Amino acid sequence: MRCLLGLLLALTCATGLAAEYRPLPPAAKGGLSSDWLIHDAARNRLVLYLPDYHSPALAYYQWVSVRPSRPFSISFAAPKGLSVFLDNRLVFSAASSASYTLDVARLLPAGAGPGPHLLCVWHPETPPNLSTFTNALPTVRTANKSAAPAVAVQPLPRGHQGQNVFLCFLLLIGLLYGSIRSAYQPGFARIYHFEGLWGKPTNDQDFLTKPTVTWLNLLLVMVFSLSFALLLVAIHTNIQSIIILRRLFDVPESAIVVRVLFYAILIASFVLGKYLFLEVMGYIFDVTQLVMVQYREFMRTILFMGLFLPGVMLLYLGLNQTLPETVLWVSNGVVSLMLIGTVIRIGRTLHRRASLLNLHLFSYLCATEVIPLIILLKLIVFTY
Repeated sequence: MRCLLGLLLALTCATGLAAEYRPLPPAAKGGLSSDWLIHDAARNRLVLYLPDYHSPALAYYQWVSVRPSRPFSISFAAPKGLSVFLDNRLVFSAASSASYTLDVARLLPAGAGPGPHLLCVWHPETPPNLSTFTNALPTVRTANKSAAPAVAVQPLPRGHQGQNVFLCFLLLIGLLYGSIRSAYQPGFARIYHFEGLWGKPTNDQDFLTKPTVTWLNLLLVMVFSLSFALLLVAIHTNIQSIIILRRLFDVPESAIVVRVLFYAILIASFVLGKYLFLEVMGYIFDVTQLVMVQYREFMRTILFMGLFLPGVMLLYLGLNQTLPETVLWVSNGVVSLMLIGTVIRIGRTLHRRASLLNLHLFSYLCATEVIPLIILLKLIVFTY
């Protein structure tokens, strides 16, 4: 009896182990599915990726059924450096950040027969955005097969198809700027004026003594946040790939209006909440007398620089279909100028009241402005 029970137990364990290590079958249909696999390093096997359970990975796998004689086209948005492997063989690498269409059937080696093949997407730094990987319509092949390229990759315009949504938001931003200018003309002119921004110390002193929390400043922060959020959603599409942001707030990529409003709330919270951060750092470094001046200068400079963001959106709506890379470069340049110019302007204002040659004050400036600047440039500009 004991022998029989031991034999049944051994068979049960063997069956369980065999089922545990059985490889997952490929997709039943001849196309890309939403089921991705990740590598389980502890057990050295591929397991089904569950977004709500597993942490994001740098490499994702999927079994696909490919026939060399039948087109198998997929489209995806790729940041610079994203690579695609087929059966552990590199077949594509994104030289620049753009959207691509790839015919997987043409990537098979010569003599490969129909059947399941392991597709892998990998990026060395950020997790690939799996939501952008979709089945595309087959590309039309030319009659001259010898002239056809080995890899059918065609760059597509960046961004979303919601051009009407972006245009409506842009019109709303223009109406808000016009209404605020009509209602608060003296204060509006004091902020959006080149002589007021780069003028003499007397003009600076006149502005820096004004109250910070006013209806004018709050309305301008709201419009600036909406402009910056619109730019992030339209051009910097990979901002949602930030792991912390995606874990805290999982906003669908297709919900453009929700994403614009969500990013606007985050940006407004950052701008208004920076005062509390400066108060804490000013208390730590014992420079509380400079906190209010620094925050007022931050508000004035970033609101002035934000006036150029709608212009970048106009450039996006007009030239994104023909010159997507140029639009991306211009956008990166404007955002970089806005962030770097704000830090330079704050440092110039603080230097007039206390010399930055003082190591104590210089350390305070690095902790409150330079380090956040580097983080923002990494997240927004150098994501691509």
